[in-house]
Amino acid sequence: MKDGLQPEKRATATPTLARKGGGRMRTMLRRTIMVSALTAGLVLSGGAHAEDGPAYGPNLEGFSYPWPVKIFAFPSQRQTLHMAYMDVQPDHPNGRVAVLLHGKNFCAATWEQTIHVLSNAGWRVIATDQIGFCKSDKPENYQFSFGQLALNTHALLESLSIHETTLIGHSTGGMLAIRYALMFPAAVHQLVLVDPVGLEDWQEKGVPYRSVDAWYASERGKTADQIRAYEKKVYYDGHWQPSFEPWVQMLAGMYRGPGRDAVAWNSARLYDMIFTQPVVHEFPKLTVPTVLMIGDKDITAIGGDAASPEVRATLGHYPELGRAATSVIPHARLIEFPALGHTPQLQDPAAFHEKLMDALR
Repeated sequence: MKDGLQPEKRATATPTLARKGGGRMRTMLRRTIMVSALTAGLVLSGGAHAEDGPAYGPNLEGFSYPWPVKIFAFPSQRQTLHMAYMDVQPDHPNGRVAVLLHGKNFCAATWEQTIHVLSNAGWRVIATDQIGFCKSDKPENYQFSFGQLALNTHALLESLSIHETTLIGHSTGGMLAIRYALMFPAAVHQLVLVDPVGLEDWQEKGVPYRSVDAWYASERGKTADQIRAYEKKVYYDGHWQPSFEPWVQMLAGMYRGPGRDAVAWNSARLYDMIFTQPVVHEFPKLTVPTVLMIGDKDITAIGGDAASPEVRATLGHYPELGRAATSVIPHARLIEFPALGHTPQLQDPAAFHEKLMDALR
């Protein structure tokens, strides 16, 4: 195996970390040390070696998750695929299950603080890595669609004998959660959408189409500096915290690793899926109770960098988009975070989780 990477174990839980507090604290300490070392290296070099950092495998081999990783193997599109997930059992169950769906530039591990909060309140938590992302397979040939990802997720939950859940989707995971709720309304108790992308139809607003080849070209060789700059501007309203850096390195490490081309190819097709499969026109069809949690400083707009200045000025206005969505989704209510951006669960975990737990009661 190149670069000393070890393959992820299949069919059994990966013993990446103990479930008790000591193991989680050790993981957080390791991440803090890694970030400090990287930051120190950049300062000492004057930025000359900005891409020095960890290299991870195409399925994020080498990056530890805060709970054991399990693998769901299933047939799809004439191949057997492997979907990674964490299944966190509470010490004092309340009988409820939450399924956490990550965004485009995030992974199941990014939900770590939310999993702690939910688990401590008695929830069983399933946090998935969707096909094409993170610790799950990166197929060479796969027709990506939100419908297909919803089917994959439903098959995983059925295999675990979970028949009703609360779906919590962030960013692209919000679009997937909406599609899932439209396809399997009887299986969704409540829908929580955290700064979901897809509250507007970018093509309809005039954003030009970008080919998969063009997305692939832009994804190849993506660096930590590029990822950090984009997230600081778009996700965090120009602010940055050291606690965000492990998630930058998580992504950049896959682009440094031996499977970088597979990662870029899957990412390109996933961007095409997000851009060409809007859900906004189907909001009135949702029948499950829905909560939108919106950071008003969010300006995410897929493909907006290629739009004309006139079109770009109309995109990514999340306060207005959140209110418009709430007005057309039946049984919906809106929670706004005026000072936060695209990822309120990371920017201000205490404020976010207080509102989340209130919304789930």
